[in-house]
Amino acid sequence: MSRTAVALLAALEAAIATLVGLGVVLVPLMLLWAVHFGLTLDASIFLRATADVWLLGHGVDLTVQLDPLTAELTGVAGAGDPFPITIAALGFGLVTVLFGVRIGRRAAVAGHGPTGVVTAAAVMAAVGAALALAAAHPAATPSLWQGVVLPAFVMALGATIGAVSETLRAERIGRADASAGPLLARWRALPEFAVAVTTAAVRVGAGTVFGVLAAAAVLVAVLIAADYATMIGLSQAIGAGVDGGIAITVAELAVLPNAVVWAASWMLGPGFAFGAGSTVSPTGTLLGPVPGVPLLGVLPPEGASLGIVWLIVPLVFAFAGANLVWRRFATTPDVRADAWWAPVILAAASGVVAGVVIGLLAWWSGGAIGPGRLAVTGPDPWPVAGIAAVTVFLGAVAGAFTARAMPRGDVGARTRPADEASAHEAHLA
Repeated sequence: MSRTAVALLAALEAAIATLVGLGVVLVPLMLLWAVHFGLTLDASIFLRATADVWLLGHGVDLTVQLDPLTAELTGVAGAGDPFPITIAALGFGLVTVLFGVRIGRRAAVAGHGPTGVVTAAAVMAAVGAALALAAAHPAATPSLWQGVVLPAFVMALGATIGAVSETLRAERIGRADASAGPLLARWRALPEFAVAVTTAAVRVGAGTVFGVLAAAAVLVAVLIAADYATMIGLSQAIGAGVDGGIAITVAELAVLPNAVVWAASWMLGPGFAFGAGSTVSPTGTLLGPVPGVPLLGVLPPEGASLGIVWLIVPLVFAFAGANLVWRRFATTPDVRADAWWAPVILAAASGVVAGVVIGLLAWWSGGAIGPGRLAVTGPDPWPVAGIAAVTVFLGAVAGAFTARAMPRGDVGARTRPADEASAHEAHLA
């Protein structure tokens, strides 16, 4: 496939990704406009809201100015002044990343991975700029420069992951048309020890983070099932009707990935805040007034017994990851597997990777959701990153040393047939 064709397909898929995200927001808002408001309000309000929500989902900040009557009805101090909304509804960003992975993989299969990544990112930058300009209004103004940069960054992240993973897979299976590309060629030109440490650390560190997030997702699902009656009660108390209920459900699904990251922060110990001065952690819960959103019914009223036990989750994942990765890491020629510092270096690098990944997720999942005390919402990324780095380091050290101390019987089993064949050939000779 030619470079031009790859660029056109990447642009088309990036446009489709945008339409899917916008459609998820637009349909319930249009239903709300038609059923709840009887088509009496200006439709441009809901169109601008669609653009605002999509931009928020990619991390674009929104500056809101409430009218005096609405600000007074909220009863929140400072509601009459302009305030930012900086929390990202990660569900929309996740959709863009998944589309980006698909774009990157297809471009890499065609042999033009960088072209697909750059084209998709450029389309998202243009879309973000257009939406930020079109949605600008005194009541809600998205950041223009963030509208240009952040959606493009999210798309480029997914496309890069897809292109690199497809290139590595093609080389691993020996596909004839596989091409490493200039970036991977430079990467492989680095010292073999540095490549081995980085690769192993990414596998252990990022794998541990994804394991913790999976456990957090299970925890959130269990809490939703256990507190379903509370959520139904909050939904009925709102009295939003069917149309409003659909809009609220879509909004809750959009922030469900945020809830998973917050649950992971809770499992690690620091927890998260829902308003200035509040805390939700395994050691205790201190909450002020919170909005009556049904999903917030899963917030624990108090800390968990033996809350520190939750740290076993990252320790176990780090131990298992280092144990599995060590054997391949130890066979790298430049790695002195018999040296005491080899497992320590692997574990330290894994801890750094885990801290960076979970810290960035914690930072992106939080932010301001309103005026006053609601300007502080979500986990504090620094404690989350620090504890993740320490726990992954400890688990990875134990796993690496355990793997190093184990006999390599399976390695001998793999090499024994070849040795026996060589001995048999020598005997025949």
